[in-house]
Amino acid sequence: MTTTTTATRVAARAVHATKVYGSESTEVRALDDVSVDLPGGRFTAVMGPSGSGKSTLMHCVAGLDTLTAGQVFLGPLELGALSDKELTIVRREQVGFVFQAFNLLPTLTALENITLPLDLAGTKPDRDWLDTVVTTVGLGDRLTHHPSELSGGQQQRVAVARALASRPQIVFADEPTGNLDSRAGAEILGFMAAAVRDMGQTVVMVTHDPLAASYADGVVFLADGRVAGHLDDPTPQSVLDALKAL
Repeated sequence: MTTTTTATRVAARAVHATKVYGSESTEVRALDDVSVDLPGGRFTAVMGPSGSGKSTLMHCVAGLDTLTAGQVFLGPLELGALSDKELTIVRREQVGFVFQAFNLLPTLTALENITLPLDLAGTKPDRDWLDTVVTTVGLGDRLTHHPSELSGGQQQRVAVARALASRPQIVFADEPTGNLDSRAGAEILGFMAAAVRDMGQTVVMVTHDPLAASYADGVVFLADGRVAGHLDDPTPQSVLDALKAL
């Protein structure tokens, strides 16, 4: 099961990925021999029932968690072969993260939150790229505001801009619209789709929402820790139908 063609570069890949929690009578197999390609320059949604392994897959491919067996790759790098220090550098330089809870620092302005990963890495932002990101998310007049002065949708736009500011190889988004109303959620999803379409970004999003998944180029479905299907050019109805079939 893949989500790519031979003509498309693979941004990330899981190969026979298995993740087991606990042992013997308490064993939970969150991932059970999952092999999937996540294509570069595309917006991929990962969906499945609660407990299907979708967040576990994302965390392992993003280098936030380790596999029990199998391999994960970011581009040509096998994450399991890296030291903790090397893995930290890869996450910082090649991966962007967007979480449901925004995760902004309240004492920093919007701009300072956006550039924080670059500041921590001791690197200067590419000013033209940063301007493009800020313009695309529509935050130009809010950069000096603190999170408490921003709406939920604006805070999540700051979080998305932060994920994109370092031009990562891939952005992982875990239920990024879960704390937003439908209008703000649509703005965030539209921006992430635009980042893929117009800026060449790669986005992988875990979601339970068929409407959110319809913004993606393709959907990977998981069930019981296994790949259960794939859908190209999803619509809310086709996603809902596929989920019902699971």
